[in-house]
Amino acid sequence: MRELVERRVDSFGPCGKAVRGQRSVTVNLAESPLGWLRARGLVDARQFEAGERLRADYERALLGPSVTMRWDASPRVPGGGTQADDPTVAQIAAKRRFDAAVAAVGQGLSDVLWRVVCAGEGLATAEKALGWPSRAGKLVLGIALDRLADHYRLA
Repeated sequence: MRELVERRVDSFGPCGKAVRGQRSVTVNLAESPLGWLRARGLVDARQFEAGERLRADYERALLGPSVTMRWDASPRVPGGGTQADDPTVAQIAAKRRFDAAVAAVGQGLSDVLWRVVCAGEGLATAEKALGWPSRAGKLVLGIALDRLADHYRLA
């Protein structure tokens, strides 16, 4: 799905002051930061697949912030279904898979991995939030995605 919008780009002059320019870029709001990196060849197919698996488990486990009360839970009816039908069991299994994957990546690498893959932050935003120098996140994210792919045993 493509959700294209025009965004104005502000540039900075030599003194660090914002200089308003007439430049703009087209941004696809439906594209994830990991998808953006993949489209530009900064992440290979193996790393992308590993990141998408992690994001799927993150979303399936409902670990993201919730804005309102969830109304989708229905009471269980005795004899009405198996445990596989229970969304809570699937949610717990996804949470366990997510925790195991993050633990396999390691403590120092999981921060940028979570920010870019799960929280949907851009690489520059994640670097700034972590207090890293610019362009350091690309290298660290690549290592984290390689470890994640090893955890998932992707070829």
